[in-house]
Amino acid sequence: MKFKAITSLLAMVSHISLHTNRYLFLALIFMPLLSAASAFGKRSITIMGFGDSITEGGKGFSTYLYPLWEQLYVAGYDFAFIGPRQSESRIGMLRHCGFSGKNTEFLDQQTDSIYRNYPADIVLIHSGHNHFASQKPVDGIIRSYRSIIRKMRAVNPDVYIFLAQVTPSGKLPKYSYIQELNKQIASLVESYSSSHIILVDMATGHDWKTMTISDKVHPNKLGREYMADKWFKALAKVLGPSPRIFHPQKVAYKGLVHDDSLQLHVFRPAQSNGRALVYLFAGGWKYGSPLQFYREAKYYSEKGLTVFCVDYRISSLYHSTPSNAFEDCADAMTFIRHHAKDYKIRPDSIALAGASAGGNMALCLAEGVGGKEARPNLLITYYPTLEEPSRHIASDIPPVKFIIGDKDQFTPEDTALTFVEHLRDVGSRVEFHLLKGYGHPIFHYRESLNSVFYYIRALTDDFLRRYKFLL
Repeated sequence: MKFKAITSLLAMVSHISLHTNRYLFLALIFMPLLSAASAFGKRSITIMGFGDSITEGGKGFSTYLYPLWEQLYVAGYDFAFIGPRQSESRIGMLRHCGFSGKNTEFLDQQTDSIYRNYPADIVLIHSGHNHFASQKPVDGIIRSYRSIIRKMRAVNPDVYIFLAQVTPSGKLPKYSYIQELNKQIASLVESYSSSHIILVDMATGHDWKTMTISDKVHPNKLGREYMADKWFKALAKVLGPSPRIFHPQKVAYKGLVHDDSLQLHVFRPAQSNGRALVYLFAGGWKYGSPLQFYREAKYYSEKGLTVFCVDYRISSLYHSTPSNAFEDCADAMTFIRHHAKDYKIRPDSIALAGASAGGNMALCLAEGVGGKEARPNLLITYYPTLEEPSRHIASDIPPVKFIIGDKDQFTPEDTALTFVEHLRDVGSRVEFHLLKGYGHPIFHYRESLNSVFYYIRALTDDFLRRYKFLL
C-alpha cells in the first residue's frame, strides 16, 4: 500500500517542472497526502442543506450556510456542501437543496430523485413555513417529514438527519401554527429513538424582532449567525473533536462607512522571530475570504513568523472595484509596518504572499504602486493574474517566488515567462516554478488537500528559509 502511494506520488512529481534543491523531492514524498480522517472515516464529509428560502437565500438576505461553512472551516473539519442548487456567498457559490417559496410537502415529492443523486452523509432540514394557519398544516408537514426521512434512509441507511424546529416569525396570524409544529417535530424525532435522527432547537433563543429582515420571516445577519451556531453545535457532537482550531486575533486596520471596518486576521507566534508574512486571498476581486490562508498562517506562526491574513473589499459584498481592493491592501501593509513594534516584528522584514487577484496586487505593491511603506521585503505569488503588474516593472523589486501552472486559464505560460524575464532584466532575483498540468487555481482550498498543496508549501518553506524568514 505504501509502495503504491509513493509510486503514484513520484509519477506526479515527474510532471512538475522543478527549479529547486533535491531535498524538496524528499519533502514532497513524506508530506501527508490527505488531511486527518474525519469521524466518518472518509476523505471528506458531505453536507446538504434541505429546505425553503431560508436555506436558499434570496433578495435582501443570504443563506445561513456561509456562516456555518466558516465555523466548520475554522474548526478544521474536512467537508463539502452538496446539492442540486447553489447560492452566492463571499467565497463564491455554495451548493444546497433549498427551494424558495416551497413547502415541506414539495420537498417530500423531490426527495427521492434528489437524494439519489446527492446522497449526503449529513442532511440539515429546516422547513415548515409557506403555509397558512387556516390550512391547519401541522399534521401534513409531519407526514412529509416522515416520508422524507424514510426515503433518505432507503438510499443511505447511515445518513445523519438533523431536523430543526422552525424559527419563529412575526408574520401573524399566518405562521401562528409554528409553535405547535415545533412541539410535533420534537415528538417525531423522539419517536425514532435513533442517534442518526437528531433534533436541533432553532426556536429557543430566536428573536424575530432582531433576527429577521423587514418581512419578519427571513434571517438577517444576526439571524443567519444564530442558525449557523445552532447547526454547528449539533454537528460537532456527531463530527467529534475538531482536527484543528484556528484562533486568529482580529484587528481593524481601516474604517469604512456605516461603522464597518476591514480587519487583519493575525496569527501570533509563541515566540516571534521578528519577521512577518502577509497573505492576500484569491477570488477575482469579486469573492474570497482571509480564511483561505488560515492553514498556512497557523503553520508559519508555529515556526516563529507573525502572520497576517488581510480582509479587503470585494465586489460581491461592497460593490467595489479592483482599485478599491488594492487601496485596502496598501493600507493594510502600511498599517502593519507602522505597528511593527506592537507585533514584535522588524519593519524591514515583511514578506507578502498572494494568490490570483491577491498575487496581482502583491506584485503591484512590490513595484511601489501603493507607496514606499506598502512595499514588501520579500514576495511570493501563486498563479497571479498579470494585467496590471505587466505595465510597469520597477528596478528594485524584492526577491520573488513565482509559482504557476502551465494550464492557467488567466495567465498563459508565455505571458508568465515573458514577465519573469522582464523581472530578471531589471535585476530582480526570481525563482520561477511552472507546474505541468495544473490550471487556475493550482489547488482548491475549499476541497480536501492533496499532495500539490504540500509541495507548494515545501517550495515556500525553502524560499523563506533562503532569505532568513524561517530561522
